[in-house]
Order: sequence, then C-alpha cells, then structure tokens
Amino acid sequence: MFFKRFLKQGEFNSYDDYFKNAVPNIPENFNFAYDVVDVIADETPDKVAILWTDDAGEKKSITFKMLAQWSNAVANFLTAHGLKKGDTVLLFMRRRWEYWVLMMAMHKLGVIPIPSTNQLKTKDIKYRLDAANVAAVIAYDDGVIINEIKSAIGGNEAIQLIDCADVEMACEKYSKTLERVPNENTDTMVVYFTSGTTDMPKMVAHNFTYPLGHINTAVFWQRLRDGDIHFTLSESGWAKCSWGKMYGQWLAGATVFVFDFSRIFTAHDLLNAISEHKITSFCAPPTAYKMMIHADMSKYDLSSLKKADVAGEALNPEVYERFYDNTGVKLREGFGQTETCVMIFTNEWIEPKPGAMGMPAAGWDVKLLDERGRVITEPNVVGEICVNVKDAKPLGLFQGYHKNEKQTNAVYRDGIYHTGDMAYFDADGYFWFVGRNDDLIKTSGYRVSPFEVESVLMEHPAVREVAVTGIPDPARGQAVKATIVLNKYFQQTDALVRQLQDYAKSRAAHYKAPRVIEFVDTLPMTISGKIRRALIRTLDSAKESIVDPIKSTIGLGDEK
Repeated sequence: MFFKRFLKQGEFNSYDDYFKNAVPNIPENFNFAYDVVDVIADETPDKVAILWTDDAGEKKSITFKMLAQWSNAVANFLTAHGLKKGDTVLLFMRRRWEYWVLMMAMHKLGVIPIPSTNQLKTKDIKYRLDAANVAAVIAYDDGVIINEIKSAIGGNEAIQLIDCADVEMACEKYSKTLERVPNENTDTMVVYFTSGTTDMPKMVAHNFTYPLGHINTAVFWQRLRDGDIHFTLSESGWAKCSWGKMYGQWLAGATVFVFDFSRIFTAHDLLNAISEHKITSFCAPPTAYKMMIHADMSKYDLSSLKKADVAGEALNPEVYERFYDNTGVKLREGFGQTETCVMIFTNEWIEPKPGAMGMPAAGWDVKLLDERGRVITEPNVVGEICVNVKDAKPLGLFQGYHKNEKQTNAVYRDGIYHTGDMAYFDADGYFWFVGRNDDLIKTSGYRVSPFEVESVLMEHPAVREVAVTGIPDPARGQAVKATIVLNKYFQQTDALVRQLQDYAKSRAAHYKAPRVIEFVDTLPMTISGKIRRALIRTLDSAKESIVDPIKSTIGLGDEK
C-alpha cells in the first residue's frame, strides 16, 4: 500500500476521521514516474502493473520493472527526436499498452503529454495542434486516425509524427538507463482537453502533484488495495483514464486491467472480460451499466467482482437496483471534472443512496453557493458546487487553463473555484447532482433538474435512454421536453406520450413532467459518451413547430 508514504496518517475508522485526518505528505520535486513507478520497480520488480489484452487475443503482462526500464528507453528515444522539457505532444493511443510507457517516459523528461481520443477528426486535431503549439504527435495507426492527423498537420514541418510501432521498438533498442530530469511540483505535467459540451474545448493543465490527488480516487472511493485487479473502461484520450488506469491504482497496490478493443464494444465483451480475467473492481459511466443490465448477466461468472463505481453522469436508481440484484455489488458514485480528481464520492463508511454523489473528499472544502455568491447552509437548496481555495488548492485541482489566463480567471474568482455544476445536499449531508448551470430548466418560476426528470422516466419500461431539456415557451419561459429512445417492441404513439406524461406526474411535481416528448433513434453524444443537451436545445430552436401544440407532431400534455 504505497499510498501511505504520501499521507501523514494512513488508517481511518470513519468518514469524519478520514475527512479530518487524511492530510497529504507532499515531497518536494515530486515526480510520479521516478518516485512511485521506479521505486516500486526496485522494491517489488515482479509486481504486475498492467494486464493488457485486445480483441485480437494478444496479451501482455507488464511488471513495474519492465515499465520502469521501458519508460527510460522511450525517454531516450524521445530525446533523440529532439523533444525536451516543456514541449507538448499529442497522443492518439487508444488503449495500447505503449500509452502507459509513453506517459511515464514523458513525466521523466518533463515533456507535456496531451492524451487525445482516436475519435477526433481533422478539424478537431487541427484546433488542438494550434491551441497547444504541439511539437509532435504520437499515434497508433488504426487505419483511420493517421490520415486525419496528416491532414491536420498539412505542410507544417515543425510537427513530428511518430508511429506507435517505433515506440515499441524503442523499448528494446534504446538504453534503459536515464539520468533524472529535475522538475518543480508546480510544473505542468499533463494537459487534457475538455469535452467541449457547451463551448470549444479548453486545455486543462495539471501539475506534478496531480497523481497524489488520485489517492482519494483509488484508495478511498474505489477502495483498492494490494491484490486488486481494477478495470476502468475509459479510453486513454480522456482524463478518466488518469482517474482509473494509472496513478491512484498503482499507489493503492492494484494491478490495472486494460482491454483494447477496435470494434464496437458489446455487453458480452464487457461481462466476459470481467469473468475471464477475475476483475475485482470496475468503474464506468452509467451507459456501460445500462448496457450490462440489458444483457443476461446470469450467463457470466461475476463472483470475483467485489467493488463497482460510477462517474461521468448521475446514476439512475433503476440502474443501481438492477445491477445490485444481478451482482450483489452496490454501485458507489463519484463526482469530479477534467479539472479535478474525485471531489465528492460515496465512501466506504456510508451507505450508497442511488442517485446521490456522496460526500466531499478529504482536503476539499466544497461549498454550494447561491446566485449571489452566498454559502447555502440549509438542505435541499440548489446551488453551484464550488471549492474554497483561499488558503491552498486541494491536491488534484488543476492549476489553470493552459495558455489562457482569461478562461482561468473566469472560474477562479475571489478565492473560489466555480465548477458550473449544480447540486443540493440532503439532511444526511449527501450531495445530489442537479445538472450543469446551463442545463437547468426555468419554468413558471421553478428550476427543474434534467436528471431528476430523466430518473423518473428511466423507470418506465418503454424508456431505454432519455435527455430532458428546456424549450422556449411564451407563457412559462421554458417548457420541459423529453427526448426519448424507446426500448424494443414499444411504438411511438400518442397514447404512449400521454402514458409517459402521466407516469412522470404521478412520481414528481406536475411542473416537472414533460409537456413535450420527442421519440428519436439515438441521442446526440459527445465522443466521451455524455449527452449533448446543448445540441438538442440548438436543434429545437430551429423547429418552429416544437412550441406550437397545434402544429406540432410531438405529443403535448396538460398540467393537471
């Protein structure tokens, strides 16, 4: 349990004990690659860091000794390509094992990796190349992304394109000794682009203490210990990979399981991977759990699975209950952003409440602020999730938006970090996610949480997926609209519209029930799997008939 070296106290017997006494012990000039990976490699060289496989059947077990030596070799390879401390490099590595070697190599050199998803297109890549002043791009050629990258680079000879195959070669061909490159804790270690659900993606810069923030993520949320095999679904291009496939897991003593798949991922693939590889801990967004519960889970041996966590969007209680019925495992939610590590979560000392995020992580002074910036002290009052940083920033909170002081100052104001996410806490101190500030629906003087209405509708057997948004309404300001993907065998009828509206009214306040229901085949998603409610609102604004109950072909309900 390597993490204890970075806490002043390592054992806790209650949430209060943990919250008050989980105080970090931060070394000067900390570098995760040297001070964690290399040290574990020296002390327990045969300990497995990564169990990797792909859908072609290739497998690889990578020990910490291998990871330490290969990252030294790849660091020398990158140096030979002229890359140095402070240079930025875009990575398009899917879930290839070389990604982890590259990340450790870059940390050792102080080269700044910008992990990126292979789902990006030429325009997206060009935006990132220009915004980050990229020196090189390293990519696994999946038959598509290389052409997109080449188109984005164009004739810019200042940007190198390095093939993943060269990285694999470097692991064996280059020297496995490396002189330590010094760094400060405040130096930029990694940059992530945000999903860009409401605006152009921003560059989130984390410094070298960022990995220690993930002690909260892996040790106290995911509850990992020596011997665990942890499986987080995320691709390497997203910050959730850092949450679940690297820093905190190795600090906790766990092995990271990686499944690199090239085709559409199915519930069978997921459940079979958990069964075959004896996964003990799993973390994924709600969409993955929805996929699992719609499969026949009884066909798979899931007895090894003891822990499961969920993040990315709030969890519907229906999904929680069905997963628990099938596995006996209680899903524990966590909340954070690309800008943070986990900052609110359902910890091991409290009972999960389906749909609730949980309580604040140690070191995080989380407050809810109202529209006038006042701290909310009463339960069940919605406010913005904010973090007090007047004295110091908690470990894992980003240092700012890379090369954009204006964007940084917009969220760091008067000693407060503003997340832009809305929530309330109940009488027991649990935080409940409401939605992005921009997603809240203001109707007839009320504020409606999209998630609350979505949770109600998800309990109806006809509903497979749903997104709730507000549409302009001359009488109410906004009306509540539900965009729904139906389960198989259900038909798009006016009778079903009425049934769904009545169902919502019977389980929530009448003003929260959708006045407009639209049936669609799919919901618009970001490439990270989040619902693009902003796009739904934009598309609706172009539909003249959508606010007209006479012209509209979309069902409208009354307000009885």
